[in-house]
Amino acid sequence: MNKKTIILLLIVLVASVMRLWQLGGVPASPDWDEAALGYNAYSLLHTGKDEYGEVLPVILKSFGDYKPALYSYLAIPSILIFDLNTFSIRLPSAIFGILSVLATYFFVKELIYLKSKQNKDSNDSSIINHFSLLPLVAAFMLAISPWHIQFSRVAFEANVGMALNLFAATFFLMGLKKPLLLSLSALCLGLGLYAYQSEKVFVPLLFLVLVGVFFVQIRKVSRKFILFALLAGIIVSLPMLIAFVGDVGNTLGRAKGVSVFSSQSDSFKANTEKMLRDKQQGDLIGQLVDNRRVFYARQVVENYLSHWDINWLFLQGDIGRHHAPNMGLLYLIELPLVLVGFYALIFGAYPRRMKLLIFLWLFIAPVPASVTTGVPHAVRDLNVLPMFQVLIALGIVETFLWIKNSSVLSHKSFLYGRKVLYSSFIILYSLNFIYYLDEYFVQQNYFQSQDWQYGYAQAVAETADLAQDYKKIVVSNSGYMDQSYIFFLFYLKYPPEQYQKEMSFIGGGTSDRRIGKYEFRKVDWDKDKDEKTLVVGMPDETPETAITKSKIDFLDGTPAIEIVDGGK
Repeated sequence: MNKKTIILLLIVLVASVMRLWQLGGVPASPDWDEAALGYNAYSLLHTGKDEYGEVLPVILKSFGDYKPALYSYLAIPSILIFDLNTFSIRLPSAIFGILSVLATYFFVKELIYLKSKQNKDSNDSSIINHFSLLPLVAAFMLAISPWHIQFSRVAFEANVGMALNLFAATFFLMGLKKPLLLSLSALCLGLGLYAYQSEKVFVPLLFLVLVGVFFVQIRKVSRKFILFALLAGIIVSLPMLIAFVGDVGNTLGRAKGVSVFSSQSDSFKANTEKMLRDKQQGDLIGQLVDNRRVFYARQVVENYLSHWDINWLFLQGDIGRHHAPNMGLLYLIELPLVLVGFYALIFGAYPRRMKLLIFLWLFIAPVPASVTTGVPHAVRDLNVLPMFQVLIALGIVETFLWIKNSSVLSHKSFLYGRKVLYSSFIILYSLNFIYYLDEYFVQQNYFQSQDWQYGYAQAVAETADLAQDYKKIVVSNSGYMDQSYIFFLFYLKYPPEQYQKEMSFIGGGTSDRRIGKYEFRKVDWDKDKDEKTLVVGMPDETPETAITKSKIDFLDGTPAIEIVDGGK
């Protein structure tokens, strides 16, 4: 076993520890999407149906939304082994996160060895000799990346989608030399469509980029291998395409709900009001600028550019569930390294196709998120990884080589100075990393437990203990307790077949529902105060005079959920 293999195994070990340690307890609680994916996997395991009784669906209905079902299927083995719990539903994401680190090594290795017209002898060039450590550095950067760790430790489908795209690109590059691997690339691209909504946009774009950049090499591959790969990709994609075409209205529901083109968005309503004022005042320039098509174009461009916001990337991130407290998505020390990496990629003696692939990947990654509201968005832009880590690795390698080869710094008199520079860099990076470890593994649960909908595990357990004494249990379905039913299904491990028979909707919506003696809806104390009723809700939903059976606080001490006897 050579030195590089040992280093790679150590990097994978670091990635594994960062993604598996305290996986079931950090973050403090599964959010509603994790609980839904987990319970649907549990239902598929025991009944072959999702929570709504659909047999082996490729698209899951969840909270009135429709999402690709791949993650729930991936969670079935871990639930079978470890039962239904937070660890088991997060484990598939952690495994794909670890495999992504390994794939990054091989992806960058293939890029470095690419031949191009200006580097015909690249296999023997100084590029290979000087930058052979680049794949290891890039893999290590992803192993400790706050952005990647964040989504490798939770049951977020986007992490699986990002991994499949990386596998597809890696197998594609390998397949140019070993054509059978092109079929694996096609399989990964096809599976990506089942992973996350954004993949329906990103996967076709990535396919076009790979084909466009390597068109000359593809033409040299035997047609039978290309046709076999295309056939494999089509066969895998076909069930999703059939489901999509067969139920366009529902499968596009989520896209419509978050689209900038939706007439229900706040920005669209504000622009419509401006347009009306322009017409009333006869403002021709205003009518041109505020035209609906101009508005859409401007909105998409603004959304796209927001994903390159330095403040978002390196300082504050977006919502609490998407980053560690008091941090951005990348380490602050990586900002200059990204800039150096960009410079090196533009002007460095790297294969032309390597440059094209990295730049085009970076260019298309924010496209799916650009047509949605609530941007910048760390989940919808997750496909930008691991390109940032490749840039960071380039920045590190180029900087160290510049210091090493500098005519001034290479002089014997500057030997001590070089050691100081190297040591300073390692110390600063280590401090940034240690700060992140504290924020993520120590501070996060305290400061962000509400973001992770903490408290249901305790509330469900205590409600279950009291349930036999009450004829009806009303559980709030408002505010931060919205969709509370899924947590009761999840923590009670409610028998899926029984749930599918008992569940009925209350009212005309899809949110409020009745399951056995449980009613999940808005608390109405005047109607719910009954000695045979137990009320589970937010502290402000019940009077102070009510008899409180139990109180659950968020981890920062803020009141979260109260369980109240409805008799008073």
